[in-house]
Amino acid sequence: MRRAVGILGAVWGVIGISLLLGRGLVCLVPYVMELSDVVLTGWQGAALLSSVVLLGYVEGYKGFQLKFSPRAAARVDVVRRMPTLPRVVLAPLFCMGFFDAKKKRKIVAYGLTAMVILLILLVERLPQPWRGIVDAGVLLGLSWGLVSFWIFTVRAFFGLGPAVDPELS
Repeated sequence: MRRAVGILGAVWGVIGISLLLGRGLVCLVPYVMELSDVVLTGWQGAALLSSVVLLGYVEGYKGFQLKFSPRAAARVDVVRRMPTLPRVVLAPLFCMGFFDAKKKRKIVAYGLTAMVILLILLVERLPQPWRGIVDAGVLLGLSWGLVSFWIFTVRAFFGLGPAVDPELS
């Protein structure tokens, strides 16, 4: 029974994080697609290229692939192996490090969440094509993040690759 509950919690954690990131992707696509109706100036084209390269690297590679995804996948595996009621019921939040985590991890989780919400509110106010330019980079970073999360999760489930510290409290 405990094993089944752990698997259920792990699946819920993966689905919850995937839905969160996927919703972000779905919301961004229309704004990025609007760029195809605009003739960009040289500066805007350079800004688009910079946004995609910079956010792809910083958000996708550095943020997701090197930090968030391996740790979240390790925490998904913790839910699977050591389920508790809060971990299973709130699996997406647990996997993102909002509770049952080291103090530093919780500060980072809450701080990054607040920063992302603030940035979303600011970028929403940008006129096109600037909003689409920023969103194109974010779209790449989130896509990279979702795929890397899935890859690390599969690797964690099958014990492939190096063990990652889930940063439990």
